[in-house]
Amino acid sequence: MAEAASVSPPPGRCAYFVERKRRFCKMVPARGRRFCGEHAALEEENGRRRIPCPLDSKHTVYEDQLQKHLKKCNSREKPKPVYFAEDINAGLKESTKLPEEKQVSISALSKEMLEDLIRKLKRASNGIKSVLKDQICSHQALHEALNDPRNGDAAFKHLKQQASILGNMERLNLLGPRRCFVEFGAGRGKLSHWVDRALQDTKDVHFLLVERATTRFKVDGKHRKNSFERLQVDIQHLCLNKVPVLVKEKLPAVGIGKHVCGSATDLALRCLAETYVNLCDDDGRESPAAKRWKSSGTHQPSNDSPRETCSGSLAENWSPVFGIVIALCCHHRCDWKHYVGQEFFTAAGLGVTEFNYFKRMTSWATCGMKESYPQTPTIGTESKEQDGEADEHDSHDRSLECNTDSLQGLLSTEERKQIGLLCKLLIDHGRIEYLQQRGYDAVLQYYTDPSVSLENVLLTATPRQSSLPHSVT
Repeated sequence: MAEAASVSPPPGRCAYFVERKRRFCKMVPARGRRFCGEHAALEEENGRRRIPCPLDSKHTVYEDQLQKHLKKCNSREKPKPVYFAEDINAGLKESTKLPEEKQVSISALSKEMLEDLIRKLKRASNGIKSVLKDQICSHQALHEALNDPRNGDAAFKHLKQQASILGNMERLNLLGPRRCFVEFGAGRGKLSHWVDRALQDTKDVHFLLVERATTRFKVDGKHRKNSFERLQVDIQHLCLNKVPVLVKEKLPAVGIGKHVCGSATDLALRCLAETYVNLCDDDGRESPAAKRWKSSGTHQPSNDSPRETCSGSLAENWSPVFGIVIALCCHHRCDWKHYVGQEFFTAAGLGVTEFNYFKRMTSWATCGMKESYPQTPTIGTESKEQDGEADEHDSHDRSLECNTDSLQGLLSTEERKQIGLLCKLLIDHGRIEYLQQRGYDAVLQYYTDPSVSLENVLLTATPRQSSLPHSVT
């Protein structure tokens, strides 16, 4: 600090000398102070000393007011909401983990090892329908917005996807009264907003926007205040049976999501198809699984054990899940521990090692398609100024994966793309089988053109054998 002692800070600037930069801090201190808020701990005021907050060292507090501050500090641990149940949707606690020393990059694999992986992939995929049906729909609720010339290209692409998701929901008779729409990874909640617009004055409709981030958005002010609720919780810890509106209103849930990233899809599926169906009483003992709506055909629900301690009981004729409509993305962010298709992989002679390679190879699908659609950015790179919507999948991660796993000419771009698509299909098919085993008619389909979004696969599922009630007007 010898250099600092020989000079004075610029007028109105902090007196802290930044040794690494060889200059004084450029922040402006409060009136009558020598140091800015960042360096206030160096200054004593009337014998009072400021110290870093033990909960968050990014801010300081007067030492003699520490105990008072700890009670109201924004970084303190807050009480868990009633619907929080730790790891309730996480999957098997003792799931096999891949040792770090075995997590070799694909680029480091020998030609023989890579060929063996591809053979396993093709053998496991044999018999799976590889050509998905086009279900590109639209909905009149978005017609005005889609024809608004003020919307830029990025906003238009989001609207096209939202319109198709709503069109598919209408095709499956999921839009109607007396139900609760649960949007997973809600972000701004735009998808729920358009569902609300589509239903207009329909009665007894509620929306739960599941998002772990604390941010609220401008679109929240356009919602009907009495029917929208944000649940600030990670999907991994969400117990729908304890959400007050569902306990009180006894409404069946419709799970929805636009680009539910990676393992978040698996957490959401388990939350709906397993946790929400298998109930426990207050003592943690298993209670009878909720019965579906009475119909000419009955389907026995799964006998899987309930997760953790999830209390609640449902009415005799109440169907807990009305349907599921989720746009998939970011398979490279999947996690074996959370993956719902483990049983499918195991039956195909595959395990955690193959899964970890296949999930990384899924990025080849979109890498290859970038050359086919050079004029089209991925959703992750679209202008957030136009639509203000930050999608869940990250194009930077995908590009990094492509570059990291460069195979130095072992495979052509087209071969990589086809292998990547096959890896995505295999992972998604495991999800389909998981839902089918739990009494759902589950299907994968294309819901938008790849020029709109490279992540263009939609998963839909409805309870089997027409076990849903008739709409109530």
